[in-house]
Amino acid sequence: QVQLVESGGGLVQPGGSLRLSCVASLTNFRWYAMAWYRQAPGKLRDLVAIITGLGNTNYADSVKGRFTISRDNTKNTVYLQMNNLKFEDTAVYYCNGRSRGDDYWGQGTQVTVSS
Repeated sequence: QVQLVESGGGLVQPGGSLRLSCVASLTNFRWYAMAWYRQAPGKLRDLVAIITGLGNTNYADSVKGRFTISRDNTKNTVYLQMNNLKFEDTAVYYCNGRSRGDDYWGQGTQVTVSS
């Protein structure tokens, strides 16, 4: 059974940093585009950042210059480094792995930005 397990969420003050990790039990992990999504209360789940198997990245405008997505194909892990966090970054962050017809999600990790 495929599992994506996120970690690294928590409570942080505005301007602070967090690093999220997602370990994926995916065979041929490098073939998967990996992404981070987030969902705030009462809102839709939105794409935050995505990285292809070759390492090409794309970001939501709201996080460009503050967040960095990366991956380690030897560890089946994708990361999201979040710097200069803002109140509006508060959400549950979900890891997603997608390849051809496969689409897998993690259970989510809460990120709360509060003073």
